[in-house]
Amino acid sequence: MKIENKIAVVTGASKGIGYAIAERLLEAGAKVFICARNKPELKHALERLSASGAVEGEICDVRSEHQVKQMLEECERIFGGIDILINNAGIGIIGKTVEEMDGDEFRQTLETNLFGVFYACHYAVPMLKRRGGGYIINISSLAGQNAHPRMAAYNASKFGLNGFSEALMQEVRADNIKLSYICPGSVNTYFGGDTPSKDNHWQLQPEDIADVVIDLLAMNDRALPSKIEIRPSKPPKK
Repeated sequence: MKIENKIAVVTGASKGIGYAIAERLLEAGAKVFICARNKPELKHALERLSASGAVEGEICDVRSEHQVKQMLEECERIFGGIDILINNAGIGIIGKTVEEMDGDEFRQTLETNLFGVFYACHYAVPMLKRRGGGYIINISSLAGQNAHPRMAAYNASKFGLNGFSEALMQEVRADNIKLSYICPGSVNTYFGGDTPSKDNHWQLQPEDIADVVIDLLAMNDRALPSKIEIRPSKPPKK
């Protein structure tokens, strides 16, 4: 896919991986529509990204089907369509056992990490078809295949996302819509209560995931890497 002048939606793009992806897409010449839940953070991200190209955005909680539909329709209204959908928005409640976690926390995790992706794909697929095809990239995790104690909700959401991605990939590829899902290991962000730090220099950086997105989009149309695993090359010895 030639990225220049393509229209991309990136969810959860006010910081971290989503912000890095939006920035790379703008640098490659795409028009980018971002969303996030936090209004001040979204405003700050839009101000910073505007120096790199055509970017718009809207407040959107991906747990709300109505808000996701409205956000995608607003992108289509402003830019004229959608060619690329990056489902990045996610939360991680890490460190609680199943016994300690309450129902709301479990529900919020599944609604954000899995239901939110469904809503976005449900409404974006017809938009992509109207453009003659496109690309969907879901940001998953190695935790979607490797379960860990005190991560049950997050594991469940990402295991589900991987299965959902595999099924949707097979549904839409005949419509000239490619779908890949990226499974990163440890990334140096605020996710899950972490704090970006030079002490975590061994971790992946958000820009590493953004580079993978750009590489996928630039790949020949005949090739579809449906699942990408990426992990730190030199983690600390245990």
